[in-house]
Amino acid sequence: MRSVMSCFLSVSGRLSLWGRAGMLAGGISLASLGCAQAADSNSLTLQLLDRVNTLEEQTREMRGQIDQLTNQVQQQNAAMSKQIDDMNFAMQQHGHAAPAVPAPVTAAGGVTPAAAAPAPATAKRSLDDVLKAGNDALLQHDYVTAQADAQQVLSGPKSARQIDAQYLMAQSLAGQKQYRQSALAYYDTYNRAPHGQRAPSALLGVAATLVALNDKASACQALDKLSSEFPAPAPRIKSAEQVYRKRAKCN
Repeated sequence: MRSVMSCFLSVSGRLSLWGRAGMLAGGISLASLGCAQAADSNSLTLQLLDRVNTLEEQTREMRGQIDQLTNQVQQQNAAMSKQIDDMNFAMQQHGHAAPAVPAPVTAAGGVTPAAAAPAPATAKRSLDDVLKAGNDALLQHDYVTAQADAQQVLSGPKSARQIDAQYLMAQSLAGQKQYRQSALAYYDTYNRAPHGQRAPSALLGVAATLVALNDKASACQALDKLSSEFPAPAPRIKSAEQVYRKRAKCN
């Protein structure tokens, strides 16, 4: 009987011990699960913080690029405004009379008799005078003045001399290496008088500026148009045409 009771107590004790061990193991498992969840939460937080820092850095870089682009635009606008002001000033100088020089003052504070008389006004220049001055400036490589003189004639009443002014405008733009605007100005000269005296030179100018822009295909088209519409041009035009055909590598 004692042996049975002893065995029963022994089994009961063992079960009790196993129960406590199971509870302890379950507690450890729950604690481990909680630690794992906390570690995952911390890892996610670190990832989010790293992502936020990356986005902030990208935002700062974008702001810096935007500021740099804004400064470049402002500088370009300022440079363009200065060019426009210079052109307007040059046009005003060529289109208006020179300002009168102040009369000299005597020691007593009065004006000398010779200076009291009003200075004669400068005579207004004719279209021929303006074009002559513009072409003279072109020969001296003063392309801005040549452009201003051409613009003065083009801004005036319509006349046959505007074709010459348009051709002068194209030449002055080419001298300033504004080849795209020069090509348009040359072609405008041709359109104004397709059978006029300036037409062959204008088409040749279109080809020359297109070669400068490395648009060889379009340059060859302009030269083909020149040869088809003017099969017997002046020797100077024909010689220049052959030169530009070689540069553009026309067939």
